[in-house]
Amino acid sequence: MGRPIINVKDGVVRMPEWRMAEPVNFTLNDGEQIAIVGPNGGGKTMLVNILTGSHPLLMHDPEYDFSPSTNKSLSDNIKYITFRDAYGGDNDRAYYLQQRWNQTEINENTPTVSDKLDAAYKRAGEDNAARQALKEELYEMFNMKVLLDKHIILLSSGELRKLKLTETLFSRPRVLIMDNPFIGLDASTRDQLKQLFSTIIKQEKLQIILVLSKTDDIPEFVTHVVEVKDMRVGKKTTREEFVASHARLDSFVLDKDISDAILNLPYKNSDYNTHEVAKLNHVSIQYGNRVILKDLDWTVLNGERWALSGQNGAGKSTLLSLICADNPQSYACDITLFGMPRGTGESIWDIKKHIGYVSPEMHRAYQKDIPAIRIVASGLKDSVGLYAKPSEEEYATCRFWMKVFGLEGKEDTTFLKLSSGEQRLVLLSRAFVKDPELLILDEPLHGLDNYNRVLAKNVIDTFMRRKNKTLIMVTHYEEELPTCIDHRIKLIRH
Repeated sequence: MGRPIINVKDGVVRMPEWRMAEPVNFTLNDGEQIAIVGPNGGGKTMLVNILTGSHPLLMHDPEYDFSPSTNKSLSDNIKYITFRDAYGGDNDRAYYLQQRWNQTEINENTPTVSDKLDAAYKRAGEDNAARQALKEELYEMFNMKVLLDKHIILLSSGELRKLKLTETLFSRPRVLIMDNPFIGLDASTRDQLKQLFSTIIKQEKLQIILVLSKTDDIPEFVTHVVEVKDMRVGKKTTREEFVASHARLDSFVLDKDISDAILNLPYKNSDYNTHEVAKLNHVSIQYGNRVILKDLDWTVLNGERWALSGQNGAGKSTLLSLICADNPQSYACDITLFGMPRGTGESIWDIKKHIGYVSPEMHRAYQKDIPAIRIVASGLKDSVGLYAKPSEEEYATCRFWMKVFGLEGKEDTTFLKLSSGEQRLVLLSRAFVKDPELLILDEPLHGLDNYNRVLAKNVIDTFMRRKNKTLIMVTHYEEELPTCIDHRIKLIRH
């Protein structure tokens, strides 16, 4: 066993609201690569905040020994990429849902990928052959060269994650902590990233701590696992011991009574019942010289369940933004939705009240720290905030869908106090709350633990057994697709 790099012994956080259920004991030894795993809301982020010094302890701080690093600063030696970093940057509070597709947001002060990476590279210290080699390897792996002139606000969620990882790896920290680093990345990039980490830890004095919700995909370079659940930090075990002791979940975990309740929900008289739910004719989208979609023809019929796939930056979210009318260019395209050609008099709200939608951009746009049930209720009004008070009947519907997604007891917890996985479950509840005819789910299982991923798939499958329901879903994980999928379309990056 190597010497301790980070050591926490009987740690109790000063602020009561941040405390774990019992004193924390955790050690990262030299040469160890650790995965912190556990259910949504179990306390994983609380533990990381202790390790990084963000939540100070009573009596004594964590003990650190970052040698051979000569940096004295804790922030230089430990870099932490959080879940929300996948969605934006320092000015996230000014972000709004349609911003990514709005060219009027771009001016001479809007940073490009090149601006961000050049600044990060300069901050990281003296230029030398080893750092140049690392830079070239990262640019090659993440295909960054084709993104260098792209403005930050136009990046997809996967491209944003690649940018953040590149920036952080430039700094060559002693300890790198990453929250769900593989979500939002296409399969080939995930494999490359795992290989890069395996190589870097052999070449550098770097130790990695992964915070994972998805525990059936723990990379082989991980040596040890620490499970955190019920606000308690478990004992450190080897990766092999952890994998051997955790059986796979059943394929169906949704309670039968809840499943029956979903199937028996009353139908509305105001539903669209069109044969063609969406029809796109020769749709092209271009930003400057960058072609995102070119002459796309696509028809989605009532009752079809589509899987939409493609590499990061291929245009998947852009395509969905056109259907949802979040993209300003949607009115310049030949698009028919629910039998009505776009631009023939329907308002954006006429469209949205028949669509249930969740996406990385939507998660990023929610910065309002209001009770979770009000976030769900906003789905009834198709707003980010909640400006009209729901009726008691509407609140009962919200509570039903929160129960469906395992959020009973969380109704009054404010959104930003929830874990990222719990936030995603709230946004899924919001997508289903109005019993929409069209479900558009853009990477809906981001950040969900093993149980909640199975639960969400079960809910989707059950919901799609109802009449007049159509689905379009994006995911980079084949195993995340529900069993109801019967059509596929793959976009190719131009």
